[in-house]
Amino acid sequence: MESKVSSETANTDNEASSLLNEELFDKQSEYTADRFNTKSECMPIDLNNFNVEDEDTRSELKFDIASETPVEKEKRARIENALQNDKSNLKVWQKLAIEEYGLVNDDLRRKIWPLLLGVDPDPSEPAPSLSDLSHHAEYDQVVLDVNRSLKRFPPGIPYKQRLALQDQLTVLILRVIMKYPHLRYYQGYHDVAITFLLVVGETVAFRIMEVLSTTHLRECMEPTMEKTSYRLNFLYPLLQREDKKLHDFLESAMVGTMFALPWYLTWFGHSLNQYRDVVRLYDYFLASPPLMPLYTAASLVLYRKDKIYEAGCDMANIHCLLSQIPDNIDFEEVLRCSTRLFEKHPPHKLEKDVNKRVKREKEQLRRKARAPSSWLVFRNYIPNWLLLHYRGKVGLFIATATVLFGLYAYLNMSESGPLFYK
Repeated sequence: MESKVSSETANTDNEASSLLNEELFDKQSEYTADRFNTKSECMPIDLNNFNVEDEDTRSELKFDIASETPVEKEKRARIENALQNDKSNLKVWQKLAIEEYGLVNDDLRRKIWPLLLGVDPDPSEPAPSLSDLSHHAEYDQVVLDVNRSLKRFPPGIPYKQRLALQDQLTVLILRVIMKYPHLRYYQGYHDVAITFLLVVGETVAFRIMEVLSTTHLRECMEPTMEKTSYRLNFLYPLLQREDKKLHDFLESAMVGTMFALPWYLTWFGHSLNQYRDVVRLYDYFLASPPLMPLYTAASLVLYRKDKIYEAGCDMANIHCLLSQIPDNIDFEEVLRCSTRLFEKHPPHKLEKDVNKRVKREKEQLRRKARAPSSWLVFRNYIPNWLLLHYRGKVGLFIATATVLFGLYAYLNMSESGPLFYK
């Protein structure tokens, strides 16, 4: 019996090594953007009851067209002049994309997004048909995700055109992961792909996704979520340096980093309701270092700190608040803060604190894995003869009664003296 107990304890040690990687998800395909619902009841994700076939309950993406302000018109004129200038280079496009109002409209994005990544829009590589890709292992999951993303298409689009766009999105995603078999599709990748498909079309979108999947998004497309989990841990050292009070408040509430997972995986494309906000952030991220979405996540948390305090020191309330990004966010202010954070606290200066945080989390998970169960603790007080001679529920009942009676007798003796003196 003692050997059995030892083996149970050993099993917990064997499991501890993989716990940190499973902290977010067992595997990347277990993430689905729809679990971060912005309208219905907001609760932290429950991986035990996870169902990838949940209906897409997000609000429709709003494609409201606003009139250009005088400042935006001036910015557009600057961009058009730069396009006419043969001396314009990558630094020019990056500066224009990062500055206030970004690239202003989709006509300009269609021209400059490929320039930001050095993408060749040559259509000489023909796209395969959907039927040619149907044998791929990820085909069913990709189709499921695409079918559940209808609310991210422009409203009022003709039915046949919408079906054509869905097929193009499916082909676009599968082409990338077939060309680079070491990359793994993750749920949320389609939120990124659909944005590029809508702006630049199928051919250039494939080239852009090809580049991003091997650079900015590469760590998200690994077989496990270990590196993604590691990157999310940059949030707290950033917050600690900028606002220790807010950092400590979030730590006390044990909020963790789960709220920022869809922000990071989809470049906020899943979490925003306004199309103009999505493409504005994409202007910024395409012109910035790969980790900039994390700095923007930290900036957004700082921007909403008053609301966070109002939610109280409660994990569920804060998670729900942060998972719902309202439409009235001043993203120009958020992005200015992101730039300042990156200049003030570049990734290499955070690395040491991030490693300490990850190490601490691993130790906590190991202790949790090694902690004996209630049964193992209880078993230490049960004589072997009881366990050997009485098995099952009857044996457990007798063993429990024996221990409780012994405890009662001990307490009675310690308070009133030995029973035989009575």
